[in-house]
Amino acid sequence: MNSATSAAALTAPLDDPRYYLANFRSLLDWVAARHADLLDGRERAFLADFPTLPEPSRALLARMVMRKGEHFRTSRLAYDEIGDVEAALGPLIEAGWVEDAPAVSLDELCRQLRLPELRRALAGEIAATGLPARASKDALHEALAARALVPRRLCEWWPEAPDRLVRLTCMDLCDRLRLMFFGNLRQDWAEFVLAELGRQRFETVPFSDDSRAFRRRDEVDAYLALHRLRERLDDGACPVALAAEVPPAPDNAWLAARRARLLVGLGREAERRDEADAALACYAEAGLGEARVRRLRLLERLGAYRRALRELEAAPPVDDAERQALDRLRPRLCRKLGLEAPPRAPEPAPERLELVLTPAANGVERAVAEHLSTPAAPVHYVENALIAGLFGLLCWDVIFAPLPGAFFHPFHAGPADLGREDFVARRRARFDARLAELDDGRYRTTIRERWRTKRGLASPFVHWEALDETLLERALAAIPPAHLRACFARLLEAPRVNRAGLPDLIQFLPGGGYRLIEVKAPGDRLQDNQRRWLACFRAHDIPAAVCHVRWAAS
Repeated sequence: MNSATSAAALTAPLDDPRYYLANFRSLLDWVAARHADLLDGRERAFLADFPTLPEPSRALLARMVMRKGEHFRTSRLAYDEIGDVEAALGPLIEAGWVEDAPAVSLDELCRQLRLPELRRALAGEIAATGLPARASKDALHEALAARALVPRRLCEWWPEAPDRLVRLTCMDLCDRLRLMFFGNLRQDWAEFVLAELGRQRFETVPFSDDSRAFRRRDEVDAYLALHRLRERLDDGACPVALAAEVPPAPDNAWLAARRARLLVGLGREAERRDEADAALACYAEAGLGEARVRRLRLLERLGAYRRALRELEAAPPVDDAERQALDRLRPRLCRKLGLEAPPRAPEPAPERLELVLTPAANGVERAVAEHLSTPAAPVHYVENALIAGLFGLLCWDVIFAPLPGAFFHPFHAGPADLGREDFVARRRARFDARLAELDDGRYRTTIRERWRTKRGLASPFVHWEALDETLLERALAAIPPAHLRACFARLLEAPRVNRAGLPDLIQFLPGGGYRLIEVKAPGDRLQDNQRRWLACFRAHDIPAAVCHVRWAAS
């Protein structure tokens, strides 16, 4: 059975003082209904026992889960709609979801106490370090860390403390439930509030009751393991040690791609730390694409030219970005090995504009737009918003088609499989039908209708604030459908990647023409994704120029 639950159906009105509790319960109920087979005994017990607690205790737990960290001072858990904090905490402690008076490390103590409190609590330890009384918090932490102080309860660190610490023990469980709902840990409880406020609006997409991000519990485990490793890498942990903990490649293309991105991150950090062997191993494990390019460049820097060339020729590139990088690398390796480099077609230079302008506070792109714009030839600052936006409007129903695995909760800004290899293949016939409208002129009616009826709804391609009606109508009048088809076809080659790199400006010329303009500030140069788009424009006779700006001497 298909359902079409909207975000509004799950959010609680903000005039309810415990709206957050209703939102929390909505998520729990959703997971219980759709993910029961992925839950273990502890998680099932949580879902069963939570409704039995007194409402103030449930509200306090929801508040704690939605805040940052696991440790809380009781004085900072005061909420008018909850009332007596101690009374609300009691059932949570009894249930084992909150630990009373946990031992905390020096790091955690420094996070919980303000500087004056820290000076009072650790006066003896501070005196022993010889630090001045007015030392900063960072200086205190650094000096005390060297003393290797053991964790202890707040009342032991500071017997005169005006309150106590408690620790939320079920945060990992709640993170897992949130992950099963959203399919990622990027989205959180704020989605409910933003949707209720109307600051985020989502397309309502029907999906079956068993639509979900994960099919097996081990997939959830794999996601969480990769996420924790990424967090530790971002916190400065040793990449070599982390690489040893990376789980084997899962039998799931989406999770395998996440694993590959983590390995690339580990490789980059290992490179920065001069751990070349570890970096090479991480890149090799990550596979082709960006990982192979980084591995070959590292081999080149290490002087392993023959090995690099052998690996370069071992497999064809997976996309335009890799092909572009390999085409640059191959001649260098051949020269260093004394081999004849294969011929490379020269890259045609785009039309070049040169301007001398006065520096502007609103950026070089808008400075160029203001300089070039006239009533007869207006210029709009569009960057990636115009071409992608027209594509997103024309193909709206295809992008939001209720395919299995694409949508599984009401807070999707776009399909979950947008970045996966089969995104276009699964929708090829639908995309072909929409692009066929470019051949008979129907596309203008479709785009206008979608602009009116979908305005404000989240989309991975349409940025509403940058696509007003004036720009829309000028673009539909000036850009030939053959040009749009060429651009849309390139977007479909790699939708997530090719949304970027489009020119900054569009100028509508007298007589119905137009040109796209990429702006480069002094010292700036074209990026690879911009070069790829310019190559597409040249291949299809789409008018485009690169404007190089120099600042006028003051």
